[in-house]
Formats: sequence, structure tokens, C-alpha cells
Amino acid sequence: MPPPSATHHLPPSHPAQRTRPKSPNRVLAEAEAQWTFTPAELANTPSIQDGLSPAEEKDIRTKGVNFILQVGILLKLPQLTLSTAATFFQRFLMRSSLKGVRDGVPKLHHYQSAAVALFLATKVEESCRKMKEIVLACCRIAQKNPNLIIDEQSKDFWKWRDCILHSEDVMLEVLCFDLTVESPHRQLFDMLKYYGQQHNKPFRNASWAFVSDSANTMLCLLCSSRTIAAAAFYNACRVTDVQIPDDKMGRPWWEGAQVKIGDVRMALEYMRTHYVEANGANGKNGQGVDGGEGDRSIYAGLSTPLDMTDEHDGTRLRPNGASVSPVQASQNQLLAPGSERRLSNASSIGQKRAHEDEAPAETNGITTNGVHRAGSQRPQESKRIKLEPESNGQAPNGARDSPAAHDLRVTEEKLRVQNGNRQNEADVRETLPVEPTPVVKQDDAGSEEGEVEE
Repeated sequence: MPPPSATHHLPPSHPAQRTRPKSPNRVLAEAEAQWTFTPAELANTPSIQDGLSPAEEKDIRTKGVNFILQVGILLKLPQLTLSTAATFFQRFLMRSSLKGVRDGVPKLHHYQSAAVALFLATKVEESCRKMKEIVLACCRIAQKNPNLIIDEQSKDFWKWRDCILHSEDVMLEVLCFDLTVESPHRQLFDMLKYYGQQHNKPFRNASWAFVSDSANTMLCLLCSSRTIAAAAFYNACRVTDVQIPDDKMGRPWWEGAQVKIGDVRMALEYMRTHYVEANGANGKNGQGVDGGEGDRSIYAGLSTPLDMTDEHDGTRLRPNGASVSPVQASQNQLLAPGSERRLSNASSIGQKRAHEDEAPAETNGITTNGVHRAGSQRPQESKRIKLEPESNGQAPNGARDSPAAHDLRVTEEKLRVQNGNRQNEADVRETLPVEPTPVVKQDDAGSEEGEVEE
């Protein structure tokens, strides 16, 4: 485990440096690659080889995942445990058949295999529940009655209990005891923190919902968990119209996450085409509120050509200003060195001076609004000292969330404060009344006392 980053040298106003998403573990990546299949292999599973149609198998898989989610809700299990259980269930059906015994693996009902997968996931993710609680929850969800009272000595209770305990070894052998699963939720959370979107509620909800909805499909068998997390991040960018800036080397955000944009778009296309089918098996249409989107699903807008170039991707914010969001444009205006809205301590003094200039006060026979009094001479224009703002020759707007860019903005801010203070001192000196020079009046008769008249 890497040591925590030292932040004692940073001022209180300086945020801690965000940690880049970790590189994929080589061992875990190789283990996960063994459970990644092609679309042709997903269309030729053992159940399909035994005579089950692909549509029926998808419906059964979706019902099994929905059973896991419903039981997990009753047991108040965390989302990571449910995601791991859904992955175990999907992997188990890639090496076992729903039609009968195959290669020594007995036939299990999809509810039974889902219950066993959930039981294993509670152990792996260290969110264990008592065996009695798991069996009661499975009995209630299987009979579609969450408030059903089950006797611990009843036939159904012991049937579920024996099935889970006896089938646990079978699932472990089918899974080759490979129980380490990289959850896309963890990787998505790391990406949200690194790119500064963890407090953007619409963005966070859109990305998290994508990962949760992907559990109802076979996407975990088609893509890696990192690709699913990147696809969820991409989906949130499209839904909330957020653009992520490139890094210092001009690379897009998906290269920083170490994924390929082609794999991300393939995952989005899979969700767009299979989300309605997955929710239809659970009695949901997968559409907007009250069917407001017609026959389109909530992921219908994710249609993106797989061969589209990276330069025209709408989620990428390039430093040359080719695509700038409204929020970033307003920040650029505030941070510009010559902007009228100076972010300095002298702004309040400047506003006070502006209010005084609006008042029609008289100074040396002339009002501040430009009207001269009768009989008064037009004074000369004030020669105000103009101070040029100092700059280090670099643009104040760097890449978002970069420590060097933040330090640069802090330095520019200090320079603007100093220039504002110097400008105010020069203005105060200009507005001070000039004391008249004493003039000695020469009397024709002469004065013994040397009277001095003004």
C-alpha cells in the first residue's frame, strides 16, 4: 500500500493533490481476462447448446440477478456485495447448463444458483449475514411475499438451507475458486474523485446508475470492470454535458484511466441495445417517466459510431479552446489578468470609489459628473499613474485539478492583489487636496512687520 501523500507543507486553503486512478493490477487483470468472452461465445453458452433459446437464457439471467438484488435489499447488503454476487452468478452460467446435468455439474434453478452466489459474495466482501437470515430472505423473495412468516422447522426453510450449503462447493469448483472480483464501483469512485466530480450530484447519480444497471445484463462478461467504470463515466459526461480537460501532455481522460475509447463505446452500445430487454424481463419498460420517451430507453441517446475519431469526442475538453463549457468560460473571464472583475482585496475599495464618483460632489469648481460651474476655469486632466500588471508570461488557466496550475493561479492572484493595492495608493495621492503655496504681497509703502497675505 503506497504511503499517504504529505500535505503538511500546503497552506490550509490549498487542497490536497488528487490521486490518479490506480493502474490495473496485472495479476487481477489476467484473472479477469479469463472471464471475458466475445459476443459469439455469449451466444453459444452451455444452456443454449442444450436447446435453450438466447432470449430465454437472457430472461433467466435477468431474473436471477433481480432475485439477488431483492434478497440483498431485505438483508441490507452493500452495493459492492450485490455486484460481486451478480458477477458470480453470470460466470457460473457460462460453465453450467440450465437444462440439465453437464460435465458433472448438477442442474440448479436460477433462484438457487443466485442464492448460492449471494452467499459466497457475503463472505468474499466481508459483509456476512447469519445463515438463518439468508434462508428466510430467500424464502420470502421466492414466494414474492417480503412479509411472509417462515417457520424454521418448515420444509421450505430446510430445503433452501440444504441447497445453499450443498451447492456452495459446486459453485466454487465451477468458478475455479477464483473469487477475487474487481468491482467497477470502486474504480468509478476513484475516477470521480480524481476528475473532481464526486460532489456533482447529477453526474455522480448518472454514472452510478449506469454501473448498477449493467449488473442486469451480461456486460460483466463482455468487458472488464475498468471499462465498465469508464463507460459509466462517459455516460455521465454525455447526460450532464460535462467535458473533462486533457492532461498536461494533451492526452484525453480515458487514456489517463488506461482504457480504450473503442471498448468504452462498445459497452455503451451494448447497454443501449440490451437495457430494455433486461428490464422487460423484470416487468419494467426501461423508459422515461410515464413512457415519456416513447419506445426509447434512457440509454437511447448513447448511440455513438464505433469508428468515430477521438478528436471529435464531446466529452473531451482540449486546451486549444476548441470546446469550452460555459462554466469553464466564466472561470476564464474571472481569472483573466485584465478583467474588470478583479479577484483581489482591493475590489471593495474600487467599488467604494465608483460609488463616490457617481455622487455629484464638487471639487475645484467642477462636479464629479463633468458639469463645470459658471466662472470657473477648466482644470487640467488628471495624470493618473497607470501601473501595468505583472505577469510571469504564462496563462493563468491550467489544467483542472493540477497542482502546478493551482500554484500558478495563487501566484497570479497575489500579483493582482499587489497591483491593486499599488494602484489604490496612487489614486489616493491624486485625490488629495494640494495645499496652496504662500505668496508674499509687496506693499508700496513697505511694511515693517512684513505682513504675509494669502
